Amino acid sequence: MEAAAIYWQGLSMGASLIIAIGAQNAFVLTRSIRHEHALAVSATCALIDVLLIAAGVCGIGTLVATNATLRGIAALGGAAFLVWFGARSLCAALRTQRLAANGSEGHPPGLTATLAATLAVSLLNPHVYLDTVVMLGAISGNYPGNGRYIFGAGAATSSVLWFFSLCFAGSRLTPVFNNPRAWQYLNLFVCLLVWWIAATLLYGYFK
Repeated sequence: MEAAAIYWQGLSMGASLIIAIGAQNAFVLTRSIRHEHALAVSATCALIDVLLIAAGVCGIGTLVATNATLRGIAALGGAAFLVWFGARSLCAALRTQRLAANGSEGHPPGLTATLAATLAVSLLNPHVYLDTVVMLGAISGNYPGNGRYIFGAGAATSSVLWFFSLCFAGSRLTPVFNNPRAWQYLNLFVCLLVWWIAATLLYGYFK
């Protein structure tokens, strides 16, 4: 198979996994709407995905998939974080004061705090590892020679394009979110979303 065809297969497969509503995507979109270090957040998420895809392509995905202890730590730790993250979003949804789209209530968080939250919502979410390290890593093994690396490059490209697209889309939605009711709906949606993800993780672990 030609390198271009393998690259586009990696690009389309990566896009099919990442372009879905999830905790990480909701976090990036929210920070973009608020203009809270949106470029730094998008770049951090893209870099994390690129590194995890590289790890999967290099064979770490097989280790994680076959190690029950690692899977258990990822499931329980990720579910705990998502429950906490959802509770924060629910509290924000219950507030009635105006939320300015150019920052959060009061003083906007600094770059260090924002990047720390970005790392947490990315690295404590087991779905990130399942999609990048495990699934994409396993699929890349089907391509002989350097094909697996070309496939991984295509998948990594889709992540970079997606996160910076979210950054741009969030900035365009700022006028909509000048309405405090829109913020309440968004925070409620994020809460329900991450709690549903946490429930699926716990169900998969205990069943």
